[in-house]
Amino acid sequence: MFATYLIGLREGLEATLVVSILVAFLVKSQRRDRLPQVWAGVGAAVGLSVLVGWSIEYTSTSLLARSEDRELFEAVTSVAAVVFVTGMIFWMRQAARTIAGELRGRLTQALAVGSLAVAGMSFLAVAREGLETALIFYSAAQSATGGTGAKPLLALAGGIATAVALGFLLYRSALRINLSAFFTWTGALLILVAAGILKYGVHDFQEAGVLPGLNDHAFDITPVLDPSTWYAALLGGMFNVTAAPSVLETVAWVAYAVPVLFLFLRRPGRTPQQPAGAPSVVQHA
Repeated sequence: MFATYLIGLREGLEATLVVSILVAFLVKSQRRDRLPQVWAGVGAAVGLSVLVGWSIEYTSTSLLARSEDRELFEAVTSVAAVVFVTGMIFWMRQAARTIAGELRGRLTQALAVGSLAVAGMSFLAVAREGLETALIFYSAAQSATGGTGAKPLLALAGGIATAVALGFLLYRSALRINLSAFFTWTGALLILVAAGILKYGVHDFQEAGVLPGLNDHAFDITPVLDPSTWYAALLGGMFNVTAAPSVLETVAWVAYAVPVLFLFLRRPGRTPQQPAGAPSVVQHA
């Protein structure tokens, strides 16, 4: 449940920041008359995200009759989720300092076109986060519990609700947090979650018969990591750490987590346009 809560919190806060930037720009520009179009676009994006999430779950549980087909479908969605979450994490690290200016520029252009353009721009700005959330949530819930169910869904909703509350307090200047540190820590945790999702995807490929070595275990630490204990359930739910993984699962986990964490946590070089100590635009959106 913590993994899906973290996904809801991270993706929800990104989407909330996007919406707050758009709303703040319209309010400061004395264009409150366009706020209904912004909310209409946001609502449509949320609706599409829910529809896509339901479609993924329905396809897995109702349209695929054979267990091998379901395993293959879950494996493909797991790999897709890892690609999306990795791209999202690195994109946010690069775009954090310029996203507010870019959104304001796009909204200015949309205002010049008309109401539909404003709604469409808002829709596109939020839909990407929503679609990513739907795919990542499904894969994370599958890797943690073998199915979505009510608890992961409640955890996701709790994360999104927390993100909306934080976004509102930031918008009202009632709360100040270091967003750079927040996205760094949550990004590192999500990389470990993504490594677990990839490991689960490899396991599904093996169960579907696409990859060999399902019963070739890299190690077996069941006496130490008893699956019935709370800490084993915690590690399995968060990062898909299991007591007896296959060789390919272990290779996939290490091959993804180690280099991606290294690249993400290393300090990027500064450019002449971005001196040391330059504030993040997102932090003042």
